[in-house]
Amino acid sequence: MTRTAPALARSRLHGLLAFWAVAVFGLAAEAGPRSVPDPRPEGRGERTVSEWLTRMHEASRQRNYIGTFVVMSNAGQMSSARIWHACDGQRQVERIESLSGARRSTFRRDDEVLTFLPESKTVRSERREALGLFPELLKPNDSVIPEFYSAHRVGADRVAGFDADIVQVLPKDGLRFGYRIWSEKKSGLMVKLQTLDDAGRVLEQAAFSELQLDAPVRMDRLSQMMAVPDGWRVEKPDAVRTTAAAEGWALKAPVAGFKSMSTYKRPAEGVLQWIFSDGLASVSLFVEQYDPKHHQHEGVFASGATHTFTRRVQDWWVTAVGEVPPQTLKAFAQSLERRR
Repeated sequence: MTRTAPALARSRLHGLLAFWAVAVFGLAAEAGPRSVPDPRPEGRGERTVSEWLTRMHEASRQRNYIGTFVVMSNAGQMSSARIWHACDGQRQVERIESLSGARRSTFRRDDEVLTFLPESKTVRSERREALGLFPELLKPNDSVIPEFYSAHRVGADRVAGFDADIVQVLPKDGLRFGYRIWSEKKSGLMVKLQTLDDAGRVLEQAAFSELQLDAPVRMDRLSQMMAVPDGWRVEKPDAVRTTAAAEGWALKAPVAGFKSMSTYKRPAEGVLQWIFSDGLASVSLFVEQYDPKHHQHEGVFASGATHTFTRRVQDWWVTAVGEVPPQTLKAFAQSLERRR
């Protein structure tokens, strides 16, 4: 495996926070209670998957919030974080403070991500897309989501003190996982998420255990907290945007529903990262020179909903990572070919 891929696979809390806070809470706008238009055509009882996702996404654009976020996997692992999210209609700032594991504070201002590691007095400065985090939920009307997912309301519940609809988002093929989403009744805001395998078993769960909507979070205060303290070291990864074709790589056949989002190379590490998404799930392909001392085990590895597939391709070592079934990662890795 690459040095980059294991870190991405291990960071399940931050991966789910990326799906949640970026993909669904998305491009948040001004705070304050507002009604969210119901996208259903008049007289129709059941929303489509696009209508459910649009409602959740639009609800996220209207709220500042503070909450405690807990992630649990089917392997018994648990992580938690405190989140502060503020917006002004044009920009957004977010602070994520880990409550378990190593101490770290992550700030996101639009696409800028700063991670403060107090034990080493280090700040990692990266761009959100270069991290391989899902950049934003594809607009449901413009994406392929309805071709590969369906959605149905299956019940009601309460989460963190809020009444919620339970929405089942199921895949139409075996290349992606399903989701069970708790959507706050009044606004549509997502307050809980489960990732499901093909048998309906919960692989991973993420939920707010406590949530304050329309919280008095100030963007200027969060921005001030992003200042690097005296004596701290700043690390800036050398990720350079490129294209797979420019680096001599291509897919022999596309993987149904997944679109190429971006490609980055990291010259210092000798790693190429190619990012794909179907609008809900994402996959990263990492490619580097084969090294028999470090690349000894081909196969599939799992951590909650995240799977990793490694394979040697001629003189190269390929690592596919994503919150998708193993067969999807195999399809990507086996389709990858060198063009020069």
